[in-house]
Amino acid sequence: MPEFPPLHGLRFAFGTLTVLPVTVIRWDRGAARGGMLCAPVVGLVVGGCAAGVGLLLLLLGAGPLLAAVGGVAVPAALTRGLHLDGLADTADGLGSGRPAEDALRIMKQSDIGPFGVITLVFVLLAQVAALAQLYDASWARGALAAVVSAAAARLALTLAARGGVPPARPEGLGAAVAGVVPARGALGAALAVTGAAAALGALFGPYDIARTALAVVASVTVAELLLRHCIRRFGGVTGDVFGGLAETAATTALVVLALG
Repeated sequence: MPEFPPLHGLRFAFGTLTVLPVTVIRWDRGAARGGMLCAPVVGLVVGGCAAGVGLLLLLLGAGPLLAAVGGVAVPAALTRGLHLDGLADTADGLGSGRPAEDALRIMKQSDIGPFGVITLVFVLLAQVAALAQLYDASWARGALAAVVSAAAARLALTLAARGGVPPARPEGLGAAVAGVVPARGALGAALAVTGAAAALGALFGPYDIARTALAVVASVTVAELLLRHCIRRFGGVTGDVFGGLAETAATTALVVLALG
């Protein structure tokens, strides 16, 4: 029995954005469009796994800091560290100050430069610190933050794959997904993720409805600023830029949720 197109999109999303054993059987633009629209669903699964590990550590007697480390490690493991690698490469490319062609060449190298190392250190410290503070407040707030930040990170990918965003190279994952998501689909995904986050926040009270919604809005706003800067500097997006956007959005969401 042939699969329905949405299943091709889910296969594409999980097969390219996680290490889960999912076989991608279609690589055309239609499957890429469905996959990028389904990216927030991948975030829910990744965030749920991260929350589960954090809660398990707390149940076993670990403190909030160790639970936060586990919660941050899970998304890295489920993506083979590709988003973190993309963040480091993007930081090296932007920090080089070189013309677009040279910056893209730097990003493609296998090693990580000083800008990438510094960026990784501060981003991971911010993620762990924010999540530890939330777990210290309550196990439920920590679990909520793990899920919301992971979904917001993948929503940033959906928005970055919208029509009008060009690829910086003619090959690679960036070129495969650049411009595949219609503007209406991107807007619908943003509204759905923001509404779902607000609904989860309602479990804690009226103030948390606004805070969780704001966390999603802030995360995609900061990611959008980075996206536009990368387009100006590189001429478009690459797979590394997508990874950098995801980590930037996740970090922003965690920090906003930890404030107040």
